[in-house]
Amino acid sequence: MILRHRPVKADDIKTICSFPLDAQELFYMFPKAQYPLTEAQLSNAITQRFDSTVVETGNSVVGFANFYRAETGGVCCIGNVIVAQEARGKGVATFIVETMTALAFNRYDATEVQISCFNENTAGLLLYPKLGFLPFAVEERSSLDSRRSALIHMTRKVP
Repeated sequence: MILRHRPVKADDIKTICSFPLDAQELFYMFPKAQYPLTEAQLSNAITQRFDSTVVETGNSVVGFANFYRAETGGVCCIGNVIVAQEARGKGVATFIVETMTALAFNRYDATEVQISCFNENTAGLLLYPKLGFLPFAVEERSSLDSRRSALIHMTRKVP
């Protein structure tokens, strides 16, 4: 699978909205959104964020992420990470997180990149440390069904 990245375009929005398969997946990607993800919700988030990026293979968009914080010479925070179901387990998440991390270090001269992951998101918890992210804080949140949940904040310093 050959992967490429590029900035998101308006006609990508509908495709990205189809990636979260249920309310739980949407919660991991975008906790403030209501399931199902709508084009209006995603478009609004994109206008408030930085460097919204898609991953493509062939002519298909298969991944998405952006920064919800991007400080030149400071911290960049990756958010809205999601991979299409048919592309999961094929390196797309690694590619998008590495792409966003490189963008933070190269474009923003960031000193560190942060990413956060809910404790129920096993795939993310297993992936991010493999990519050099280390936990530094745990924040209590409410899960979709109002149970206690932990949002684990991780960081990767400039190499």
